[in-house]
Amino acid sequence: MILQNAISPSDLSASLEEFWKLSGEKIVAIEKHFDPKNGAPVFTEKGKYVTRGWTEWTQGFQYGSAILQFDATGNEQFLDIGRKNTVEKMAPHLTHTGVHDHGFNNVSTYGNLLRLIREKKISASQWEQDFYKLALKISGAVQATRWSKTQDGGYIYSFNGPHSLFVDTIRSCRALVVSHGLGHVLQGENDKKISLIQRAVQHIRSTMRYSIYMGNGRDSYDISGRTAHEIIFNTNDGNYRCPNSQQGYTGFSTWTRGLAWAICGLGETLEILDELEEKDYEEIISKEDFILEMKQAAIATANFYLENTPTDGIPYWDTGAPNLYKMGDYLNRPAEPYNSYEPVDSSAACIAAQGLIRIGNWLKLNGEAEWETYVQAGLQVARALFQKPYLSHDPEHQGLILHSIYHQPNGWDYKPNPNQAAHGESSMWGDYHARELALLIQRMAKGENYYSFYNCVRP
Repeated sequence: MILQNAISPSDLSASLEEFWKLSGEKIVAIEKHFDPKNGAPVFTEKGKYVTRGWTEWTQGFQYGSAILQFDATGNEQFLDIGRKNTVEKMAPHLTHTGVHDHGFNNVSTYGNLLRLIREKKISASQWEQDFYKLALKISGAVQATRWSKTQDGGYIYSFNGPHSLFVDTIRSCRALVVSHGLGHVLQGENDKKISLIQRAVQHIRSTMRYSIYMGNGRDSYDISGRTAHEIIFNTNDGNYRCPNSQQGYTGFSTWTRGLAWAICGLGETLEILDELEEKDYEEIISKEDFILEMKQAAIATANFYLENTPTDGIPYWDTGAPNLYKMGDYLNRPAEPYNSYEPVDSSAACIAAQGLIRIGNWLKLNGEAEWETYVQAGLQVARALFQKPYLSHDPEHQGLILHSIYHQPNGWDYKPNPNQAAHGESSMWGDYHARELALLIQRMAKGENYYSFYNCVRP
């Protein structure tokens, strides 16, 4: 990635205005025309959102998008969509014991609604506020039950089973953090109280130790900052066994959306750590040491993203994708979504850009000189995403951000031209995270209350 002339959040104001206009049109189109009888909308095919039965991990992004739209524009039509559907349809996600996605589904809906109440952007009765609090308490505790022990801690295991640590689950830790912040604990056998913040800290540390490479020579592909999608453990004794990948090319290459989840999860955790009581997790690690570990991992992953992404900041789906070599010097020119070899993944850019900005903002608050590199990188990625060929202007296309990829190894993504890589489609997680990114930048530009998931806990 090549950083260009300095830009500020306010420089994107015109782009944001157009973005939110198009975003609202897409939300209304999905609400009117998508049939939920077969599940939640996952990604588009020929411009229409369809389901994909694997896990129902995207419904919270659908209704969370409407809540973010209201937040950004004040249009109560979208608050009604988000609030009504959250209350009526999201309850099964609260007690879903079979997934690692609580931080996606439930913080994006119940969390955003409670955040708006706490920020005094909407009015609500005490009963409504208590309802959202209870939902978030339950969600964090249920997420924490998916627990596997390692030799040095533990992790929230993925839907693959107790042996499996996914790098993207680092962002589901916010479900545990919120639940703890609201005063909740998980109770186990014999009424044993299990600390949710301790489990969150342990999971983040396991992700940093095993999923994020730091150039320490763990294997022949130990390049600082790269990530493995999945880590496999021996569940009998908690020993690390090997890296693996579900949606990336291999365990020894970097699936860029997984890398983006790490950047985003680390950035937003660093931002709120000062608001957590050290005494609540100090038996796991001291605050000073935890900050140092997260800072090192955040900078390493951010730098890897910058070094292994085309000049405009939009990555290909995997840094080791097998046909990238056919594209020549592809890192030294903008990404090419219509190429014949490997797809780009704009959804990874949506997620990573927010993380880059948050990491930069945290570094700035802590007096670090390199902060501007990451904020500038995040803003530059946003500028690329919020215009053609990524921002969808077609009123017949239900997606907002084009050229997202879901599962290249499984061949799930629609290819409008068999002679080209999959392109031209959107994903519910990409569209949602584009809206989070836009809201973050808009609030920065206007000097408004800083957008953080933890605002749902703050008084």
